[in-house]
Amino acid sequence: MNISATEIEWQLLANKSLSGECLTLEEGLSVLNADNDEILPLLEAAFKVRKHYYGKKVKLNMIINAKSGLCPEDCGYCSQSIVSTAPVNKYTLLDKDTLLAGAREAMARKAGTYCIVAAGKGPTDRELNQVVDAVREIRETMPLKICACLGILKDEQAERLAEAGVHRYNHNLNTSKANYPSITTTHTYDQRVETVEKVKMHGMSPCSGVIIGMGETNKEIVEMAYALRGLDADSIPINFLNAIPGTPLEHAGRTPSMKALKVLALFRFICPSKEIRVAGGREVNLRTLQPLSLYAANSLFVGDYLTTAGQDVSTDHQMIEDLGFEIELSAL
Repeated sequence: MNISATEIEWQLLANKSLSGECLTLEEGLSVLNADNDEILPLLEAAFKVRKHYYGKKVKLNMIINAKSGLCPEDCGYCSQSIVSTAPVNKYTLLDKDTLLAGAREAMARKAGTYCIVAAGKGPTDRELNQVVDAVREIRETMPLKICACLGILKDEQAERLAEAGVHRYNHNLNTSKANYPSITTTHTYDQRVETVEKVKMHGMSPCSGVIIGMGETNKEIVEMAYALRGLDADSIPINFLNAIPGTPLEHAGRTPSMKALKVLALFRFICPSKEIRVAGGREVNLRTLQPLSLYAANSLFVGDYLTTAGQDVSTDHQMIEDLGFEIELSAL
């Protein structure tokens, strides 16, 4: 059987990744610019790296939208931002009993990680107290990894979350540094980087990812992967823009399914040992090719997202089973 030069190239990139070397910009661009006919050899190479670190296990994560629609930020992709006219639910931070019920639901969905997400620039003292109170009880009663996503943190806030038992903190870079001012003006890219560094300093696992499809170039996508490699983010959610009517990016086109798969392969090569999660927008952008994403990624969100519906949980479980993969029931 003949093996094409391109197939050898993808395997060389996999070997380079496994050896700890970082792809060059030219190599990264070659992944994103690959011919669609090369998608299976490309994913085979990405799977070689994924399998080395994670075998055939899939980590599941569940989000609870703990505070909705009251955000003063102007992020162009978000239906909860102050500039959005999208009809979303608006409510203050959920009470402890509701947050605990969400944790129990996460376990029922076989999710190992429970993500408490609150819209806003950063938590108030009252909000932080509520989250800390809920986290302590979850830690005492359930075998869940807890991730918090509450915006920009002060040092003392990061310290309190860590002491309460938050394992992981999410603060996405979202886009490249160059593209950032066109997406958000109420805070800076550097502030996001500072929060991720603060999380690490206080002993929480850093979770930081991107949103693909917001006008970035292929070169900027590679630069995003480099930035997250440099930050040493343990978990990297790869979101694909779900353009919501009423947001500034409502007319942005979807990312083609094949392009989305190439992006996932790229991040696997550049951040080989990290949890690469297929996150928001996977249903809209990957569509029927969602199963192929798990040859590069090793993690999924299950259930609904913040203001958009996700795929039925039983469908996700079936997809994983049909692939011959296995749900990792405990993330601890």
